[in-house]
Amino acid sequence: MKKYLIILLALILLTPSLAFSGILTFKVGFFIPQAQSDLWDIEFENMNFGKTHFYNSNFAFSYEYFLTKELSFTIGVDSYTKNKGGIYENYFGVYGSVFGIADDLAFPNGYEEDFFSDEMFNIFHSFSVSITPIQFSLKLTPLGRKGKMIPYIGGGVGVYLWYVRIRGDMADFNDTSYTYYDPVLDADIPVYPVYYTDAREDSRITIGYHGFAGMMVPVAQRFSIEVELKYNYVQGKFKEGADASFEGFDPFDLSGYQLSVGLNYWF
Repeated sequence: MKKYLIILLALILLTPSLAFSGILTFKVGFFIPQAQSDLWDIEFENMNFGKTHFYNSNFAFSYEYFLTKELSFTIGVDSYTKNKGGIYENYFGVYGSVFGIADDLAFPNGYEEDFFSDEMFNIFHSFSVSITPIQFSLKLTPLGRKGKMIPYIGGGVGVYLWYVRIRGDMADFNDTSYTYYDPVLDADIPVYPVYYTDAREDSRITIGYHGFAGMMVPVAQRFSIEVELKYNYVQGKFKEGADASFEGFDPFDLSGYQLSVGLNYWF
């Protein structure tokens, strides 16, 4: 809900600008996160979901103000949200009550036959990411705006509002205090405590950059359609301190590619 209030506020702020010549655009797109930081890597390594599960549709709104015949200034608001739940691929849970301890434990796959079905559980949590950029761009139409096809390129800076959240069961692989004896191997096998977690970074704001290229095709006197490819580069820093959920992680990669189709209204 907070994200949609921000988008509504941005639209209200843009409304006075409509007295000037320009273009209003509504876009429907598909966002592909780059997902190249350690928190993404850990999730994809351990859970039964991957990068492709975080591809998702999104929508955007922009206002373009003509500066010259070839150059314009654009303000735009995009939106991306994805929540994905999953279980650990290589581990299963065993209730701590089986061993008379408080902590539930994560066992590597292959030991399921050592336990009854009601002693085991899937280690499940959800991973949520949301990105709402407010972007300021310069847009160049090198062939002008009066052709049957109007190519353009551009780029600029943006204010990116974002959050990330992990909610559910987490295996603590840093805690090596538990082992399980394997009589076949005659060895102690490491097992790990499982805790309920609600780790989150809310209402974060990061400055990022973007570049885009596309094509507009007039279809009526005041309307055109466009196809656009955009790349966003954003690295969100996690909070530090006592209330930090992801302290010690690298900056969270919020970068990604966005392919969109839009409807332009010229005025």
